[in-house]
Amino acid sequence: MRNLLAPILCATALTPSFAVAAEADASADQRTIVVTAAQEAATTSTKTNTPIVQIPQPITVIDDKIFLAQGAVSIGDTLNYVSGVTANPYGPDSRVDGAFVRGINALQFRDGMRDIFSFYASIRADPYNFEQVELVRGPASVLFGQGALGGIVNLVSKRPEFETHGEASVRYGSFDRKEVMLDLTGPLDQSVAARLVARVRNAKTQTDFVPDDRVMVSPSITFKPSSDTTFTLIGLYQEDDGGSTSQFLPLVGTILPNPNGTLSNGLFVGKPGWDRYDGRLLQGTALLEQRFGENARINLKARYIDSDLAYFTHYPDNYTNPTNPFLDANQRIMGLYVDGSIARMEIFSTDNNLQIDFNTGSAIRHTLLAGVDYSANSVNKTGGFAYETFDIYNIDYGALSDYGGGLPTPTYVAEDVDQDQLGIYLQDQIRLHDRVSVVFGARRDWTQAKSFGGAWRKDSATTFRAGIIGEVATGISPFFSYTESFEPIAGTASDGTAFIPKAGRQVEVGIKFHPADTMLVTLTGYHIRESNRPVSDDSTVDPFDQVQIGALTSKGVEFEGRVSLVGSVNLIANASYNQAEADETRRQIDNVPKFNASLWATTGIALNEETALLLGGGVRHVGSQRSFGPAFPDGVRTPGFTLADALVELSWRKWAVTLNATNLFRKSYYSACLARGDCFMGSERNVMGTVSYRF
Repeated sequence: MRNLLAPILCATALTPSFAVAAEADASADQRTIVVTAAQEAATTSTKTNTPIVQIPQPITVIDDKIFLAQGAVSIGDTLNYVSGVTANPYGPDSRVDGAFVRGINALQFRDGMRDIFSFYASIRADPYNFEQVELVRGPASVLFGQGALGGIVNLVSKRPEFETHGEASVRYGSFDRKEVMLDLTGPLDQSVAARLVARVRNAKTQTDFVPDDRVMVSPSITFKPSSDTTFTLIGLYQEDDGGSTSQFLPLVGTILPNPNGTLSNGLFVGKPGWDRYDGRLLQGTALLEQRFGENARINLKARYIDSDLAYFTHYPDNYTNPTNPFLDANQRIMGLYVDGSIARMEIFSTDNNLQIDFNTGSAIRHTLLAGVDYSANSVNKTGGFAYETFDIYNIDYGALSDYGGGLPTPTYVAEDVDQDQLGIYLQDQIRLHDRVSVVFGARRDWTQAKSFGGAWRKDSATTFRAGIIGEVATGISPFFSYTESFEPIAGTASDGTAFIPKAGRQVEVGIKFHPADTMLVTLTGYHIRESNRPVSDDSTVDPFDQVQIGALTSKGVEFEGRVSLVGSVNLIANASYNQAEADETRRQIDNVPKFNASLWATTGIALNEETALLLGGGVRHVGSQRSFGPAFPDGVRTPGFTLADALVELSWRKWAVTLNATNLFRKSYYSACLARGDCFMGSERNVMGTVSYRF
């Protein structure tokens, strides 16, 4: 792939801009981000086009103009300024995107269908390929089947439009980041539109010897033979050449003292050129919407994913003795795990539903949704494992073996899992007197899973949801909801028994304050109960062994506010408190902070009729957290941290120059330090300059 980068970068002289502006001022081409949260519609939580103020649960929609203005370079980054979320809880992980929602890992969906199964079997999605990110907090199994209890993150793909516009961008930034981005759309004739989204990147990372190169091309085409029929095909080819920015450095030498000093944040523990995280991803998606008059429509979706991944890595043996993992009295020599896997993943998903709108009275409006979905996935991994020793304070990279460029031998089948799920669901949204919305839903799932060619494990579950929200006074809408979840888990516990599905339920009460279309403030409290959660099995020496505990309780309060003020000032403010405890220990679960808060603001300034300035900045705080284990019965505490981000964009006619900075003041911190023995580095300062041409 690197052979392609130089000519592509040189041949493209047009520019970038992540369209940090949304609307133009009447007196100038002033670009600004306009908050219209109160009337914004979300499709994920109900699978219908419903305004957020009519949904009885908190929904956050992050438009690409916002998350790109905030400097997001990964899907995890798009959630930096969202209430109830700890984004990138293990730091800037170049292998996977992660987020804790209400203390629990969120599942990732794309266009309403789950697209991530297993770990380290696929590469990360590219945020430039999406027009918005939707976060649904709490269980969503009634509509999505196997779903995480804390919530789901749905990525909404960019699709063709029948109005010609686009942008071309070039970027240079920290860690020698060089990028070209392209987003073009428009009609081919009266009934056909097309779009092309592309990104080419050549970059290093904050971890030595770890690249972050990417080629992403996503063509799409929409056929609209009539106003009632829309058929869209979306393709995706993505190739990543990278590595792991997570180096699993020992506690002793990072957050705990070592006589040899503190290990560098950028320290690479591995074999340069052998360690890698290289993947290729192919996707094909088909979306059909057919209307039958004003009151009925069908929505049909299907996707096929083919993913290949090579993951070769080293990591220190911090786990045999977390308090002193060194093999010598000078605390320098350590054991070094060598782990490699070659993975193949295939996924087929389809979701099909019928929506009917009807009245049962002069002021009672129903939106009835009935659907069936199916998914099947297969993950196969061939692994290799070895063990060496090294001096972590003076690594002799040449002395480490490269195993002939392949896996350590003997190789073995590391994972061989097949899963499928069939679900049927029914939902009724009732609108009363255009002031009160009631939602009822039920679903039945049948799942089966097979590991390592063994017998199929079959499970089934029925889940329910109910909620009500009403505008009791102008702009004031209290709500209540009850939701359930069901999540089958592939794999086995440390004793060899197959995991049983996780299950949970949530009760939530809150209020939405929306006196104007440009203002939405949500305050909510919730209580979640989850059973059969896998956690680390501290009774074995393998740090990755797991056991299913009885129950987890997560409860808390969240505040989220979005407002557009006079003078092109826009604010996003969030604060949340979450207590997530294992019932057996009554302690906060590992790596989950109790308190998070953030504030983001932008303002636009018209310099003249053709020139405008957009200024933005934000502060985000993640609270302290603890991790418990046999070696640290009182826990290892990871301090909280506060980071600042900034944005400056100068636009002139169709051109724009943008400067983004995250972790502006270069705060050095750890994202997580675990009692099992390892620490994860926080994100270093990242500054990016972008030149854009928009039309």
